[in-house]
Amino acid sequence: MTDIFVTDREGHEAAGILARSRLAVEPALRLAIQTLPHAMQHIAAYHFGWQNADGSPVDGSAGKAIRPALVLAATQALGGSREQAVPAAAAVELVHNFTLLHDDIIDHDPTRRHRPTVWTVFGTSNAILAGDAMQALAVRILTEDAHPRAADAAARLSKCVVELCEGQHSDCAFERRSDVSLDECLAMAEAKTGALLGCACALGAVYAEANEEAVEAMDAFGRQIGLAFQLIDDLIGIWGDTSVTGKPVGADLAARKKSLPVVAALRSATPAALELAGIYGGERPLESDEVCRAANAVELAGGRDWAQIQACERMADAIGHLSRAVPDGHAAGDLLALAELATRRNR
Repeated sequence: MTDIFVTDREGHEAAGILARSRLAVEPALRLAIQTLPHAMQHIAAYHFGWQNADGSPVDGSAGKAIRPALVLAATQALGGSREQAVPAAAAVELVHNFTLLHDDIIDHDPTRRHRPTVWTVFGTSNAILAGDAMQALAVRILTEDAHPRAADAAARLSKCVVELCEGQHSDCAFERRSDVSLDECLAMAEAKTGALLGCACALGAVYAEANEEAVEAMDAFGRQIGLAFQLIDDLIGIWGDTSVTGKPVGADLAARKKSLPVVAALRSATPAALELAGIYGGERPLESDEVCRAANAVELAGGRDWAQIQACERMADAIGHLSRAVPDGHAAGDLLALAELATRRNR
């Protein structure tokens, strides 16, 4: 079985890249959030891990910030200025967090990053509005930026948001269907997850003023990373360690989500697939013993192995696209390290 966990060397290398990116982007994020109405500032600051619910400061940050790191790494790899690309990196991170606020509501997730989710603390309406404000703020950052390609970046990011919404819509629709195919599920994953990672890499290329061929190759690189990322995320959603992920064990199974390993298992025409279909046949959330049975059925039906193999294949495809845009392996080093981190992780 393929190991999905990052090695110490890879982890330390990527951790340094992420730390440098956060150091560059977080001040821009904080300044942007400060332009929101006060109530939304407070909600956003809580979500980003900068404040407690009562407004007291916290020495924290929201997540690993892989997407802004990809923007800066792509800009650097193509000979552009990391400093000039900070607005694009901040915009991508705002869009990502807008989707997280909405996803937590749609999925009824009670925790994120070991803290109560925004909607559980401030209410569903306030969480939706704060997310909407973040998305609008992301576009405003780009439209107000003086970079000569900023307008192109804003248009690309706006198009990406529509694709993200389409992916989320498909994800929700699949929960009500019993005939979801793997091709449909992969297309949904590309729209829901791959699109934004592709956009992040493409915006880095745009801010490096690269040609259209390089921009599209970077988009394809990010999309393939995104598919691998989603495959691993789906595996973690079933077999992840709560102490590491901050989410309940088997949360995706309990909600009967049609994640990629589950769909692969359901389509396997095995006895385990029939058992899984029976468990997934109802509408109520699964009990803990049913979650364990479902996880075992997914594994016996080959869903776990299929997802791990697919993640490796998507990573190989990603490297092929990257080599078209950045033939120099040394220049592409940070992008490769981030790709490894995104696809070989445990949370």
